[in-house]
Amino acid sequence: MTALTLSTAAVPGLRADAIVIGVAKGARGPVVAPGAEAVDKAYDGRLADVLETLGASGAEGEVTKLPAPSGFKAPVVVAVGLGAEPEKDTAFDAEALRRAAGVAARALAGARKAVFALPLTEAADAGVVGEGVLLGAYSFDAYKENGRQAQGTAKAKNGKAPLAEAALLGGKPRDKAYKAAIERAVAVAEELNRARDLVNTPPNDLNPEAFAAIAQAAAKEHGIKVQVLDEKALTKGGYGGILGVGAGSASGPRLVKLSYTSSKATKSLAFVGKGITYDSGGISLKPAGHNETMKCDMAGAAAVFAAVVAAARLGLEVNVTGWLALAENMPSGSATRPGDVLRMYSGKTVEVLNTDAEGRLVLADALWAASQENPDAIIDVATLTGAMMLALGSRTYGVMANDDAFRAAVHEAAEEVGEPAWPMPLPEHLRKGMDSATADIANMGERMGGGLVAGLFLREFVGEGITWAHLDIAGPAYNEGGPFGYTPKGGTGTAVRTLVRVAELTAAGELG
Repeated sequence: MTALTLSTAAVPGLRADAIVIGVAKGARGPVVAPGAEAVDKAYDGRLADVLETLGASGAEGEVTKLPAPSGFKAPVVVAVGLGAEPEKDTAFDAEALRRAAGVAARALAGARKAVFALPLTEAADAGVVGEGVLLGAYSFDAYKENGRQAQGTAKAKNGKAPLAEAALLGGKPRDKAYKAAIERAVAVAEELNRARDLVNTPPNDLNPEAFAAIAQAAAKEHGIKVQVLDEKALTKGGYGGILGVGAGSASGPRLVKLSYTSSKATKSLAFVGKGITYDSGGISLKPAGHNETMKCDMAGAAAVFAAVVAAARLGLEVNVTGWLALAENMPSGSATRPGDVLRMYSGKTVEVLNTDAEGRLVLADALWAASQENPDAIIDVATLTGAMMLALGSRTYGVMANDDAFRAAVHEAAEEVGEPAWPMPLPEHLRKGMDSATADIANMGERMGGGLVAGLFLREFVGEGITWAHLDIAGPAYNEGGPFGYTPKGGTGTAVRTLVRVAELTAAGELG
């Protein structure tokens, strides 16, 4: 992954392949952002005019390259758009900095070193820019020829390796706050990129057993306790939801428990992730055109896994347990049928009306298992419903909860770290649609408001008195379009940063 360093050196004398500066969209044209003063001075204060002549406006995501001024050791200046210029005496929005850094890092694939002269007013800004660089430089090429030939070098598309080093100007290398901000950025970005790798891995190489093995290896590396329940243990324990979903596959299901503990913790959190390593829909088979990206249906479990490891790496003073409900949903002679009744781990029975509503079944077992430890709060993460995508689009996820204040806090944490989310209700009148004449509850209800119905179903399996939130990340978990900001095509790692931020706030006593 790209190496991050902090530098206070003068720009002209820095040896690098490029100098990255920010340009904002002002009322009368592009405006050079703070941090680029030395570059602007070398252009006799006319850098904004030069950029405008080249067609730059300062719009978000815009990249303009131009030759560096005479006397500079770096040959190229890369001006990246920051969006609208902030009001006087107001700093640039953190997400604008993060996205700009990501755009620049992606544009500099193949470069050995780049100097980032973006606006840094405090240590937190250095962390934001560093995070943007590391996320924007991400590339997944393990299955491409150039990637195979360069194992360990992570070659990017077109044979270009990701940016090797980013030096952040304006940072203070010896300042504890700046060093901590960079260390946090590295830990969070590395784990988020690990989640991206998992989502992007083809399902023939990432079945439940393989995912569990990866989790075990990471747990050992970072001092996290791990427990894996295989088919035999799941059967003995009565995990009917996970077993029912995995019944049609030759690859058996798993329930993985990851436990990070801090000796200074006074609060505990449980994160629960949907881990359907491939979702065919089961007997309720998905139509053509809806199967190709279903390797991403384990993005919730990937996010939970990454968040627990990040919490351990950061040494957060909160106990965090991650539950990965892993199964492959396939049609076969042994698969669960519409009309079957499953007895869940909680003891409740569920009539399966649609085998493609499988995520809520594996989550139900994992939620009840998490509830038995009575954590202060539970958050589940899942690519759960197409209905949520219809409601919120492809870049925003929905937040539901059994506590309005907690829902608001999770939403605020998501927005703070740059993950667009929106609070959604759990209307009680929709619960009746899941009444079953045969079982305690059906896994389907009214078609309209299907994302909310799924949330109501999950609520049935949360222990009494436990604060709970549900994140439906079906839209933003997998980007089928082109890259934007620091978000690549493919797996995005959505929800990792939200979970880490919730853990940080809880450790600080600011949440719960």
